[in-house]
Amino acid sequence: MSGFDGAAAFDGEAAFDALRRAMAENSEEPEGPARNARAEQLLAEAEKLNIPLAVIEALGHQLKVYNYSSEKAKMFVPFARLLRMWDERPEDFDEYETHSLHWVFKWMTAGMLDQPHIPLAAMEKWLGEMEHRYRLAGHSERAVRSAEYSVAAHIGDRARAERAYAAWLAADRDAMADCHACELHEQGWWQVRQGRDAEALDLWAPVLEGEFTCAHEPHAALASSLAPLLRLGRLEEARANHLRGFRLVRSMESMRGAYADHVEFCALSGNEARGLELLAERPAYFTDDGHPRSRLDFMAVVALLMDRLVELGPADRPVPGPSGRSWTAAELAAHAREEALALAARFDERNGTSHVGERARARMAQRPLVDRLPLGVRAARTVPAPPPAPPAPVLAQEPDLPALIAEARRLSDTLQPNAVEAWAAVARAAQDVELDPRDRAEIADHEAMDRGPEGAGLFEQAAELYAQAGDPGEALAAHARAAYVRALAGEIDEALTAVAGPYDEVLALYAADGTGVRQTASVVMSRARILMRQVQEGGGGEILSEAEGAVREVLALVEGRTEDDVRLAARVAEAQAMLAELAARTGDVESAAELFTWAAAGFVEAGLPWFAVEYEARLAGLLHHLGDLAGTERALRAALEHGGPHLEPVGRAQLRLQLAEVVGGRGLAEEAAEHALEAAHWADEAGEGRTLGAWARHQLGGYLVRLGRWAEAAEVLESALPDLRPETHGDGVVVQTQWWLGDCLSELGEHREAAERRLQAAEIARHWPEQHDHATLAHLAAESLGAAGLPTEADRAYARAGALWREIGNVHGLIRSLRARAWLALRAEDGADAARELMAQAVQECEAALGDVGSDEEARARLVGELGHTHRQFGDLLARSVSEDAEDDSIRAVLEEALTQVAESIVLFASLGGDALDARTGAELAAGWLAGDLSRPEEAAARARAVLAAYGSDGSPSGDDTTERDRRDAYGGTEPTRRDAGDATAQARRAEAAQMLALMEEQMEEQQD
Repeated sequence: MSGFDGAAAFDGEAAFDALRRAMAENSEEPEGPARNARAEQLLAEAEKLNIPLAVIEALGHQLKVYNYSSEKAKMFVPFARLLRMWDERPEDFDEYETHSLHWVFKWMTAGMLDQPHIPLAAMEKWLGEMEHRYRLAGHSERAVRSAEYSVAAHIGDRARAERAYAAWLAADRDAMADCHACELHEQGWWQVRQGRDAEALDLWAPVLEGEFTCAHEPHAALASSLAPLLRLGRLEEARANHLRGFRLVRSMESMRGAYADHVEFCALSGNEARGLELLAERPAYFTDDGHPRSRLDFMAVVALLMDRLVELGPADRPVPGPSGRSWTAAELAAHAREEALALAARFDERNGTSHVGERARARMAQRPLVDRLPLGVRAARTVPAPPPAPPAPVLAQEPDLPALIAEARRLSDTLQPNAVEAWAAVARAAQDVELDPRDRAEIADHEAMDRGPEGAGLFEQAAELYAQAGDPGEALAAHARAAYVRALAGEIDEALTAVAGPYDEVLALYAADGTGVRQTASVVMSRARILMRQVQEGGGGEILSEAEGAVREVLALVEGRTEDDVRLAARVAEAQAMLAELAARTGDVESAAELFTWAAAGFVEAGLPWFAVEYEARLAGLLHHLGDLAGTERALRAALEHGGPHLEPVGRAQLRLQLAEVVGGRGLAEEAAEHALEAAHWADEAGEGRTLGAWARHQLGGYLVRLGRWAEAAEVLESALPDLRPETHGDGVVVQTQWWLGDCLSELGEHREAAERRLQAAEIARHWPEQHDHATLAHLAAESLGAAGLPTEADRAYARAGALWREIGNVHGLIRSLRARAWLALRAEDGADAARELMAQAVQECEAALGDVGSDEEARARLVGELGHTHRQFGDLLARSVSEDAEDDSIRAVLEEALTQVAESIVLFASLGGDALDARTGAELAAGWLAGDLSRPEEAAARARAVLAAYGSDGSPSGDDTTERDRRDAYGGTEPTRRDAGDATAQARRAEAAQMLALMEEQMEEQQD
């Protein structure tokens, strides 16, 4: 912040200059009351200078900061004063302030609309005043008709709005017209009001794509696009625009209306938890009353979001709200609705219509447009995760008990996922009914299955009931299941003992035709499962052999007898999967993969694809180990397809992450990002947001970086960082996330923040044995610090990076750090000598490295190129170091030295042939301009001709063999390969060379004359 004080400053122009600097600095401060207060202070200081223009500029500055804040209502007083000054002494206004005065007429019109206490008649009068003054100033009526349209649209006068809209677009654009971005945004908004979402998005496209921008665009257009995109089903664009747009409006106090659009988006897309986070970030938005219209927008979407949360339950959920008390969702819903409707009523009373209230009610009554739209950023669930399996089918009439039993039996006989729930429904319906033992046995059996390791007692109860029902084979199968769940609880020895009796008995019973193959297979499979558990607990070779024998016994019993019996087909598939696991444990990965393939196929053919998922996932891991990436991808896709709605959220997240890694490895970053996005969502659903979810967000951010979607990537990576822990995810993941985030912030122009992230990553990497990443991060941090306008800090970081590059023997990094420090030094006052010294040191380091490179031709070529770039930059630095106040001889000496450096770079680049063509021609042009500055047009013209010859006018060689041979001799190497003249760099070089040649030939003619 400037320390300008009008009372203490120098008189006259010096004081005015200090005031201007202070206003410029204040303009760069964040929007808000502090900036506004500073503008008020600067106006008071301006009034002490006794310079009318100083007061005019200070009033204009005050207007600007009020307009871009929540205190827009304060604009009217300074504007009225400005207008009075204009009417009294227009000669006090310079050209810029005259333009500004007329420009802010539009702000006044919008400002009046936003303040319900200003009568409609006053606005109509103001429109007439604006039209009159614009006509006197010779301006088009375009801005006037735009303002008239805004008034008509606000009060709901559609016919007048349509007329004004047409007149607005028909009028010529001039200096008073809003910027293209703002005009397109408003035009698109009108299309949305007419129900033409697609047309609106077409209008907004140049703004959304960054072709047209301004202080509030594309911020506002991104926010406005969200609901239309959701309505059109363009969900990927909606997600991207939310992440991009929210990042832009987050810190802008004046954009409460756009912020409200993002909250609305969350309420309409299944992202209620994200909406709560947005409300928590901006508590002042609940109460700031300087801009009633945006407060109405905000409170309306708060009511929408709270109604949604009450619907999801519970209504007494704590939520962020106006400060001073705690709020529940139900309480805030009622409060926000009351506030919104009260504000709307004030506008409607002013306008004499019901339009604003109708729109507010319609906005609050919206229903979600999407059940869920994963965003990739972390968010706690607002409601419990739904069960993975679909509910049992609902019958048209309440079924009777026999129908419930028949349906449950059908589901269990075919191993359907809902069988357990169906038997639970039977149990509930039969509470006051005496069932036969068979029915009670199946109820107990399935309840035991639902309880997992705690179901042993119920399995035993089921066994007794099966025996009472006259089914000894099923009774033995239930005993065997009881033994298996004991193994699941870790009691493997006890389980083996418990299963031994049922195993012997069922084989004897089966041999005597006392039971069927299904019951016998159930017991034999239970024994095999227990032995497999023993293997998994670390059993040795003997146990492996015993387990394999038990599994093969299942196959010998069942294979060839499955027919249409789903249960028996499932036994075969499961047995093959067991053999696969045993093969994998013995290191026979190929056989394991083949057996898992058979097992998965067996389940799918039996109509039980959900059972195939576990084995397809295992198969994917084996195939990945074998290097079969195509097979890995097929297996993962099959697992996701076959799991369908039955997959647990955590399993879905894991499969998606694995698939992201595979397709990302094939270069399909866009698809990989989609899978990582889904993985993050399902990890959050599973309650694994801080572990698996953080890893998924890390991956997603990386893929978005690869796609150049910097704003989206930054949001995702910032969301991942709080949950990434070295002890959980590894410090390499934390460093990579910070690194990617630094790249994003750098691309977004947030250089100070980029430096912070890169320095944080460098601090972790500092402790690693291999220091290349540490050096790279220190170098990148230095770049960011320099771009952020912190030269002292940047120089220190470059020095640190240079020391690290030297330590690890990376001469290229060392040279580049020295060159960067040289350019920083040149920016400092009296820094030319230090800059020259640093650049000379870079040359020395490069020449020393060339002397030590030995016979490695590739390394030598890289160093020659590095030396060429260093000489070229040395020449540029010298040329820029010339002071305009220096003596002519001194200037000429520096330019001669600069030309010598650039000429040396040309020789070096030429020695590298075609690979350095662009670098050489760029240096040729630089040398030509230097020669021209030294009044040597012949030399400059020769340089220009060399560039034209290097590319050729049509992409073909120019000149005869002698010329080619002479040129090769001159450069001491092979002539660089010409590139097609249609290449962008070639075109630019040729255009510059032609310009130089024409200019130099003109100078030579003048010299001859």
